[in-house]
Amino acid sequence: MKSLSTSKAASWGNQQIAGMPMMIFLGLAACVLFSGWNGSLPLGMVGALALMFVLGTLLTELGDRIMPIREYLGGGTILAIFGGAALFEYRILPVEAGQVIIGFMKEGGFLNFFIASLVTGSVLGMSSALLKNAAMRYLPVILGGVALALLSVGLVGSLMGYGFKNAVLLIGLPIMGGGMGAGAVPLVEILSGPLQMSSADLLSRMVPAVVIANTLAILVGTLLVRLGRRYPSLTGNGQLMIKEIEQEVVEEQVEAPTLESLGMGLFISSSMFVLGSLLGKFIPMHPFALMILAVAFIKVSGLLPRRYERAAADWYQFVVTNLTPSLLVGIGVAYTSIPELIGAFSVNYFIMVLVTVMGGALGAALVGRMIGFYPIEAAITGGLCMANMGGTGDVAVLSAAQRMKLMPFAQISSRLGGAVMLILATGLISLLA
Repeated sequence: MKSLSTSKAASWGNQQIAGMPMMIFLGLAACVLFSGWNGSLPLGMVGALALMFVLGTLLTELGDRIMPIREYLGGGTILAIFGGAALFEYRILPVEAGQVIIGFMKEGGFLNFFIASLVTGSVLGMSSALLKNAAMRYLPVILGGVALALLSVGLVGSLMGYGFKNAVLLIGLPIMGGGMGAGAVPLVEILSGPLQMSSADLLSRMVPAVVIANTLAILVGTLLVRLGRRYPSLTGNGQLMIKEIEQEVVEEQVEAPTLESLGMGLFISSSMFVLGSLLGKFIPMHPFALMILAVAFIKVSGLLPRRYERAAADWYQFVVTNLTPSLLVGIGVAYTSIPELIGAFSVNYFIMVLVTVMGGALGAALVGRMIGFYPIEAAITGGLCMANMGGTGDVAVLSAAQRMKLMPFAQISSRLGGAVMLILATGLISLLA
C-alpha cells in the first residue's frame, strides 16, 4: 500500500501548467527567473516574452486557484496585472528586467500585435449577418452608456461639493474618453483654454480617474459574469445580439487548425494592422478604427475566401489561448502605476469614479436591451470598454469577463467611441464652462 506522502507526490507530478508537466515548467521557469534576477535576460522579444510568459502563467494560475481572488476580484486577470506591476514596483524583481518588458510592450508593439490578431480573427470568424446587424445598432449603446455615466457623476459630484461641471469635465469625460493617449491627453488640449488651467494640472486630475476606472471596469466585468450565471436570460455568453443565436446554430464543419493555417492567419492579421496604419496617413482617424472598418468591409463584401477567414480565426484562437497571460503581465508592468492609484485615493473621489463606471455599464445595458442586445454583453462592450484605458483595458476587461470574442466591439468603443467623446467634449465645454 502506497503511503500518503507517495500519493501526494504522484498527484503533484501529474499536475500540468501551460500544457506541460509541472516539474518541467517549473524547471524552465526557474531558469528564466534567475536570468531576470541576475541581469542576464536577453533584450528584445525573446527575453521579454520568456519572462512575461513565466510570470503571466504563474500569476494567472495562482489567481484562479485562490477562491476570494477568483470569485470576487477577477481571478488570474487581476493578479497578473497588479501582481506583475508590484513585482517590479517594489523591486522583488530587478527594474532592469522590467525595462525589457516595457520596451517589448511599447517600442516592440506587442500590444498592437495582440489586438490586431484578436480584431482580425474575431471579425472574419463571425457571420456577415451578425456583423451588419450589430454594427448598425452599436452606436446608440455607446451613447446610452456615456449619457448615464456623465449624468450620474455630475449629480453625485454636486451632492459631494465637487461641482457638477468639475465632475463631468474632470472625471466623467476622461474616464469615458478611450484611455490615456486617445482620451485624457487630447481632452487636456480641448479643456485647458476654456477652463484656464495648465496641462499639467489637468492631467494630474484626470490620470488618477482613468487609472482607477480601469481597475474598477475589470472588477465590474468579473461581477457581470457572476450575474450572468445567476440570471442566464441576461447574457448570450459572448454573443451580443439576442436573435442572432438561432442563426449561428447552423455552422459549417470546422477543420482543425494546421501549421499552414496559423501562418496564414498571422500574416493576414499583421497585414490588416499595416493597412489601418497606411489608411491613417490619409484619413484623420485612429489606425485601429480604420483597421476595424477595413476588416469589416472585407468580411461583408466577401473579398476574402472563406479558407483565409478561417485561418485568421484559427490564429486569433492561438493567440488568445497562449499569449493572454503574458500580455496581462505586460499591461501591469508597462501601463499600471500602483503609487499613482494609492496617491489619488479618497472616498469621495473613488465614489465619483465608481458611479461613472457603473453608470456607463448600466446605460449601455439598458439601451442595448431595448435594441436587441444581451444586457451583460452590451454593458461590457458599450460601457466598461468605454470606461477603461483603451486597448490595454479592453484586453483586461474582456479577459476578466471571459468574453474575448467581443474584442471588435470593444475596440469600436475604445477607438470610435473615444473620437465621439472628443467631439462631445467640445460641445459640453461651451455649455458648462
